[in-house]
Amino acid sequence: MASCIEELDYEILLAHTTFAKCSKLIQNRCREIYFVTPGYKIFNIYLIGIPPLPIGIEDDHVLIAYIKPCHGAFALKIPGGSEIERIRKELKK
Repeated sequence: MASCIEELDYEILLAHTTFAKCSKLIQNRCREIYFVTPGYKIFNIYLIGIPPLPIGIEDDHVLIAYIKPCHGAFALKIPGGSEIERIRKELKK
């Protein structure tokens, strides 16, 4: 499991923007969305941001807003693998 976002195979959907814009993109794009608090661990990475933090599931990918200090927020699309089932199990409504 990765310990750094750079170790993941991700696609950047939005870059160098605000957390609010990334959150809006995820919520508009994904039908399946889960909201978590800062510090939630996904792909062995702790999420930070303004709560609630959206995690979107789109087919076999996970969409997250990732804040990189000094660079802004990024909306990332990452192959979900086993994380999708873990998220569904932990966060089901």
